[in-house]
Amino acid sequence: MVKSTRKFTNIFFRNKYIHRSVMLKVVAAVPEMAGGLIRHIKSLQGMRHDGGWIGHLLHEAENERMHLMTWMEVSKPVLWERALIATVQTGFFEVFSLLYMVIPRTAHRVVGYLEEEAVTLYTHWRFVLMRHFIVTLTTISVTASVQNVRALWAKHVDLGIGGGSGDSNDGEESSTSSSSSYSSGSTQLPDKFAETKALAAHYLKDNINGLQTIAEHSNQSTQQFVTRQAESIAEFIDELVQCAKSGLGKAELENKLKRTIAAQLKCRSLTEQHSGKADAEMYTSAVRFLPWLCPGSDSTFSTTNEKHIYPCFVELINFVAELVVRPPLDQQPTSFDEYPKQLVRSYNKTDVKPDNAEGGHRVDMALKCDALNYNNTSDDDGYNKDSFQLSKDDLKAKDGRNGERPNYSRIFAVIEVKPNSSDANMLKGFSQLVEYSKNLYWNQHNRRFIWGLVSGGSNVKACVLGPNFLLASRFMDVTTAEGQLELIGFLVNWSFCELSKLGYDPTVRFNLKHSCFTIDMADSSKPGPMQTTYYLRKIVVVAERVFGRHTRCFVVGKQPLSSDGDFDKSADILIKDAWPEVSDSTEDDMHDESKLLEQVSKGLAGRSEFEGLYPKFLGGGRMQIQNSRGEGAEDTTQTVLGETVWAQLEELPLRAHMRIAMSGVGKPLKTVRPIPELIIVIYDVMRCHMGIIEHCQILHRDISEANILVRRDSTSVHGMLIDFDHAISITDNGYAKHAERTGTVPFMSVNNLENLQPKRTALDDWESIIYILCGLGTFGWNSDTRPAGSISNWKIASWDGNNAMKIAEAKRDHMDSSRTFTGITKGFNPNIPDIRRLAKVVEGLREVLIDNHKDSTLRGAMIIPDSIPEENESDNAFGEHEYKMCPDPFVERAAHWETISESLLAKLEIYAQGAKKLLTDI
Repeated sequence: MVKSTRKFTNIFFRNKYIHRSVMLKVVAAVPEMAGGLIRHIKSLQGMRHDGGWIGHLLHEAENERMHLMTWMEVSKPVLWERALIATVQTGFFEVFSLLYMVIPRTAHRVVGYLEEEAVTLYTHWRFVLMRHFIVTLTTISVTASVQNVRALWAKHVDLGIGGGSGDSNDGEESSTSSSSSYSSGSTQLPDKFAETKALAAHYLKDNINGLQTIAEHSNQSTQQFVTRQAESIAEFIDELVQCAKSGLGKAELENKLKRTIAAQLKCRSLTEQHSGKADAEMYTSAVRFLPWLCPGSDSTFSTTNEKHIYPCFVELINFVAELVVRPPLDQQPTSFDEYPKQLVRSYNKTDVKPDNAEGGHRVDMALKCDALNYNNTSDDDGYNKDSFQLSKDDLKAKDGRNGERPNYSRIFAVIEVKPNSSDANMLKGFSQLVEYSKNLYWNQHNRRFIWGLVSGGSNVKACVLGPNFLLASRFMDVTTAEGQLELIGFLVNWSFCELSKLGYDPTVRFNLKHSCFTIDMADSSKPGPMQTTYYLRKIVVVAERVFGRHTRCFVVGKQPLSSDGDFDKSADILIKDAWPEVSDSTEDDMHDESKLLEQVSKGLAGRSEFEGLYPKFLGGGRMQIQNSRGEGAEDTTQTVLGETVWAQLEELPLRAHMRIAMSGVGKPLKTVRPIPELIIVIYDVMRCHMGIIEHCQILHRDISEANILVRRDSTSVHGMLIDFDHAISITDNGYAKHAERTGTVPFMSVNNLENLQPKRTALDDWESIIYILCGLGTFGWNSDTRPAGSISNWKIASWDGNNAMKIAEAKRDHMDSSRTFTGITKGFNPNIPDIRRLAKVVEGLREVLIDNHKDSTLRGAMIIPDSIPEENESDNAFGEHEYKMCPDPFVERAAHWETISESLLAKLEIYAQGAKKLLTDI
């Protein structure tokens, strides 16, 4: 149907490709806007989060509008063409909106087909332009635009609104992880999961022994009971397998299986408050999973067909879950710890896109973890057994649509199924687990690590994904008794172990009484590891990546919201939760942010000039996890993995779970409006930065766009410097005690990138401020200031990438002189009001840092070779010369950091005063 429209557009537009593009663009923004509007209304009506789709769709609509502005530079539609555009757009909006409301899945797929047609159009147009040698400036510009827009539309087939159709095989869709705006755009179709595969291969540790011990109960006697339960279930299933292998006829086999199941269930007793499945239901489940465990018992079953494996795996997992609550009569629990705490079961729907998904990925299978509440009541504080993973909305509809559709807010683990266990297929499965885990971290704010399973035919591997590791077990061959026991061991352990062993954080819970999440904090002023409880008001930062620090930020209060939802905003507290790399001992940890922030708070206490420019430390540090016996241990990656697994991971850096409470809540830098406000904010931040160096002897070392916040009062705007993750104490002469490369790549100083000596000083952070302002001037800081078009040819694009030395070389070249630096400032977005004022500020700061020095060795940014000819060889071009290099100006300036920093701050103060006057006049 979509392809049929090509005939009519060819007849109408003929060779008027630009006019066709204009028509295409005015129509292209309709689906995203209609979809975003409808999802917005549905989200309001259902009073539930949309999972990020609304913002994604509206961003795509804005993107298409900017493409239209690009084509308007070379096309001027006449009146009748504008009327036709309005008519087509109106009709398409009504038809598409109706389709999206009725069948959104089909609407997504229609747009996917439309985008494929757009790729075809731009590919043909580019070929026509390149075939005809009409070499004019306009044609070259249009050809470049066609090339860039073609690449964008090609990506939209996978990444845009069309990606939501969910028709891609095996959940394979391109990674949607954001990249820096400095990176030049690729003109090739993205390799599906290429980035994620590289991540998986980098962090993967395969064939780990004893991975099952991570999920073992902390009480040794309880774990012995759990092991006996797993063995009894494995014996039961093995007896069924032997029946299937007996070679009996269909009727005889059916009777034998039913008798075996009935006899086994008579020897088991249901734990209290569980009705259990009937014998017939258990027989049906067994018949469904036995072909997978007994190859050849069913001629229609193939272990190389993924869709054949799905129902087998589902039924096996649910069969084991049913037996978990039916212990043998001679193995009945004698203590509370010996009762299962949760049931791990599989969703019945397979090869499906879960609810609350960010992106269009389909998962093969998903596991849910149903908490078992034996008294079915909440405690006096308002918590029940479900509190570890349920929000208010989830309590109403735990498992998505019809109770069987996976929901990322509820999924415990994801299973990927492959046709065989080749290295390529297994890596592909690991990569998909990594991709899907992003959604788990995004939706579950109390996940510390994630479990998963990858099946290659009849060989299964268990996986665990953490801040800096992806571990995979040995193969578990489900066609053997040993493999069955290992797999069943994981399932049973997950049902009995503590929540912390499942990867959840038991200190973040949902409180039914107050209808909000609560977060426990370590408080050194009180006895016990967890004493202070805060009530969640807003989630401002979510963990977006599988590997890394897993930073989350929550706005909380000491009191829950009142019944009318009112609260004192002045009492807001920010909690930062992360997993940084640490030293074994807290005393030796020089990067402990809680200690550094406490040192900053003490050093600036009573200094009114810095009030509100930095977060004040309220408490926190390394978190502790308590086991069922009340014993606490530091929550580190070593504690998570246990000694058996940790001993196999050579040189894996230790990470610890850190949680810090601080006062002072600001808004992102994107909330800055005019450029004068931006200059005032930057001045406040650097004023605070220098105050911290002077009074606290701490160097920040990670000045970046994300670490600058904006605070407003009734009359003015202020900046706020946050995030002391990479901060470090400095010596009396102002040098950082360690010189490791840290920070955000586009904003790193040349010293930092090249890892030069001497060690870092305040000048490195001042250099970062210049790079930040250049980035903001070029790329903007919100939707109102972002430029249209490709950035692949902009000089500033060379400030990002994977090659630190190459980036440093580009920055040296650009910073060397006023002439070379104007190549950067001329690229500032001219559509931003007062952009030339920002350019003057940046150029002025660069002059103070690079040029304004009496000593010539301190000027410039390049290392210039100097040759000294030998005597009597000055006229001999081929004579032997003694060569030496001039001093590196970046290194030489470091020794004068204090004087230069004072000059920079004074210069920035002048600019800030001018900005305040300009705002007052406005």
